Amino acid sequence: MGLDEDSLAYHSNEPPGKIAMDTTKSTSTQRDLSLAYSPGVAAPCLEIADDSADAYRYTAKGNLVGVVSNGSAVLGLGDIGAQASKPVMEGKGVLFKRFADIDVFDLELDEGDVGAFVDAVAAMEPTFGGINLEDIKAPECFEIERQLRERMDVPVFHDDQHGTAIISGAALLNGADIVDKPLDELKVVFAGAGAAATATAEFYVSLGVDRSKITMCDIDGILTERRASAGALNEYTEPFARDLPDGELADAMVDADVFVGLSVGGIVTEAMVRSMASDPIIFAMANPDPEIDYESAKNARDDDVIMATGRSDYPNQVNNVLGFPFIFRGALDVRATEINEAMKVAAARALADLAREDVPDAVMKAYGDDPLQFGPEYIIPKPIDQRVLFEVSAAVAGAAMESGVARESVSLSEYREALEARLGKSRELMRVVLNKAQSSEKRVVLAEGTNEKVIRAAHQLIEQDIAQPVLIGERRVIWERAADLGLDMDPEIVDPTEDSLEAYADYLYERRKRNGLTRREADEIIRDGNYLGSVMVDLGDADALLTGLTHHYPSALRPPLEVIGTAEDAEYAAGVYMLTFDDRVVFCADATVNQDPDEEVLAEVATHTAELARRFNVSPRVAFLSYSDFGSVRTEGTVKPRTAANRLREDPGVDFPVDGEMQADTALVEEMLRGTYSFSELEAPANVLVFPNLEAGNIGYKLLQRLGGAEAIGPMLVGMDKPVHILQRGDEVADIVNLAGVAVADATER
Repeated sequence: MGLDEDSLAYHSNEPPGKIAMDTTKSTSTQRDLSLAYSPGVAAPCLEIADDSADAYRYTAKGNLVGVVSNGSAVLGLGDIGAQASKPVMEGKGVLFKRFADIDVFDLELDEGDVGAFVDAVAAMEPTFGGINLEDIKAPECFEIERQLRERMDVPVFHDDQHGTAIISGAALLNGADIVDKPLDELKVVFAGAGAAATATAEFYVSLGVDRSKITMCDIDGILTERRASAGALNEYTEPFARDLPDGELADAMVDADVFVGLSVGGIVTEAMVRSMASDPIIFAMANPDPEIDYESAKNARDDDVIMATGRSDYPNQVNNVLGFPFIFRGALDVRATEINEAMKVAAARALADLAREDVPDAVMKAYGDDPLQFGPEYIIPKPIDQRVLFEVSAAVAGAAMESGVARESVSLSEYREALEARLGKSRELMRVVLNKAQSSEKRVVLAEGTNEKVIRAAHQLIEQDIAQPVLIGERRVIWERAADLGLDMDPEIVDPTEDSLEAYADYLYERRKRNGLTRREADEIIRDGNYLGSVMVDLGDADALLTGLTHHYPSALRPPLEVIGTAEDAEYAAGVYMLTFDDRVVFCADATVNQDPDEEVLAEVATHTAELARRFNVSPRVAFLSYSDFGSVRTEGTVKPRTAANRLREDPGVDFPVDGEMQADTALVEEMLRGTYSFSELEAPANVLVFPNLEAGNIGYKLLQRLGGAEAIGPMLVGMDKPVHILQRGDEVADIVNLAGVAVADATER
């Protein structure tokens, strides 16, 4: 099947279309329904009647955007009518929800008259927190947006005008910086003089481009003062008329620094690119075929060409989804009355800054593991980069407050955390730990310091003020790789090939000489990063250790167990995974260390895991799992968890609820727990699951992760005398940073 056939099948599968409405409150009982509708619904109605601002408190208005079109300029399809535009408007709703958790009603109005269209949209102001105008032809779109902005007290934003302007504006900021050309000295040429082109040109002026250095061309050539005086231009294009001779696009591009294409494909030749100034910036954004294709633009010259298009199969895709969801998110959350120029500039600058940050592994994997690093081939973030939400939305909200159009004031630091929590429960819980870790100045040893992921993680630890990383590895290799990655950092490095390690070897020898270690062997193995890092932590030269990214788990765990050992109140270490779902979190233990624990080990593992849960501000409720419920089956396998649970229940020092043995569904399903087994010590479903052995624990957490759709953080090592965590092979940079944060929070509490 071709793309068209695939798309038709995609849209027609039951239920047809791409969006649906869902409820956000319980509707399972008669009382629920009486609150949702009559008679209970009268109460919020009366509150809103007294104060219309209460609509934001009692209804979905504050998170609801109307996507409105008359279908007069749909994609590249032209004036196909309101009804035919509906799949596009539904698609816009999908993007709003997917990227910024904003709900949408799509509204297709069969109305071509500007006044009537404006009247219809303005009359719906009580419904929406914002209006996104879409696919309306020029010049009517300018007047519609202007009138609606004047009449409505909620943000009105025509994405076709401003979206491309903001995203390409971010690309322009970074492109100009890379080629070392000041914005106010750039000579910019536009191909196209429609809504997107004029809005983009105006926005570039807001960023600092000199209006007198912008040359705009339409199908009839350069926009000149002669054409303006002859009445050939409208009020939106006339400001860009230049005192130049009549000419074509090719004439305008001579010595230009920047080309901005918002017209049709194939109109720019390699000769025209060669006529431009040194190191030109080319934004060929016609879709699906750019004004000049990527390869031709690159091959046209020997110097650097910074190239952006609207296509996803080339570097630097100018995609409006980088803008409108997050701009509206920030505007809605401070109840802005409009989206003004300051907010748009803030969005562009936030995008430009984000492109300079280290790119998450998940983003690189989505693009075929191609390296993504700030430079000519990466001047704007990728659309799937989740950080855009809290970077751009927070910048927009801040600009709204500073410019006086926000009706609500928020703490930007708290707001960023709230935005991050929208990305998932794991983000929310990790933020709790990272906040505890920040500014602690704890030193974390990274035993595999020459690994690229470890170096990137070290940079993030410094940038986010989580910890002071200490990298073990060859100093020359670390510096070279950091430079190749474009990371500006100055971490502490311990180089086993150059630095004196005699004091550490002495300590290791004293610790292990009665376990068969000779002095000569101590000199040899101290150069192993795992042993060296363990000794540094045990001596107090560092506060925590991370290792294991390039080792088997048992071989990475052995050195810290031999050198650091378990805590005074612990005989056993254990590996715990935190699994987060949309509405709950569970800690799974033990999934990595103890193969066949007895009841004493199980009880201790449960205690350590409960302590870990509290580090995430989770009140622990512990369930010992088995294949039976409360003695229904009596075997050696069921006696162990039952005895462990009894031991903790009888311990006066245990201050958390615990029960077992029980089956997994009993532990997790409230109806079973409180119905069939109302005698249970657990008053709510368990959030700490203690598995009977390593096999069950490892299988269980992986099934929950893969089939249950949980996000997993870990394994987190508990029971050690000092904070130590063993990474898994294949862990991403974010995993390393998260475990470092857990280790630092642990060290801080100790």
